[in-house]
Amino acid sequence: MFDGIFWDNDGVLMETEHLYYRANAEALALAGVELTLDDFRRISLRQGESVLTLAGSSEEELRRVRDERYFRLLGEEARVIPGVRETLGQLHGRLPMAIVTSCRRENFLQMHRASGLLGYFDFILTREDYGASKPDPEPYRTACARAGLDPGRCLAIEDSERGIIAAARAGLAVVAIPGQMNHGGDFGAARWLLDEIRQLPALLSLEAQSAQARRTALSAADPGP
Repeated sequence: MFDGIFWDNDGVLMETEHLYYRANAEALALAGVELTLDDFRRISLRQGESVLTLAGSSEEELRRVRDERYFRLLGEEARVIPGVRETLGQLHGRLPMAIVTSCRRENFLQMHRASGLLGYFDFILTREDYGASKPDPEPYRTACARAGLDPGRCLAIEDSERGIIAAARAGLAVVAIPGQMNHGGDFGAARWLLDEIRQLPALLSLEAQSAQARRTALSAADPGP
């Protein structure tokens, strides 16, 4: 069993990466640049760089447009990924948990206004809370230091190549749950590859522990003949 679990946000807890793609595509279209999904995956999700550089000198103005559209989309269309609430409910209280995201704080708070998820976590690190972003290991090293935990005793839940690399470089074990936006990537740095979040409790043997706890409680309540 691990001493702590650190969660990525976008693509792991919240369905938002497609919204970021839309906001970037709409902004770049104003400059006559077509953003393909493959380019978005390569530049943004894998490399952690801005696709707005494709527009050259108009990048700053397009960033303002992109940010406004993304913020609006987060308020209107961001959704909790299926299975997340029940999984967090199973894990909550068993060990420390935190979110380690590359998302800016204002965007993070916007998408979580009605998510009901934040109470499951001991703390949250957004992009403003560390220097170098993923795939640099600094975000996860910062999280482990704040929690007072040895990275080698912690687990990271990630969906992107750069997030997996960041966590692995920091010394954490990594579970990869790629999802549609990161399909086909290289997840070799992850220890486990899952199809969906609902598989996590079984991986951590929590379902077996819960079943044993229920059997123990029933035995205590029923002393027999």
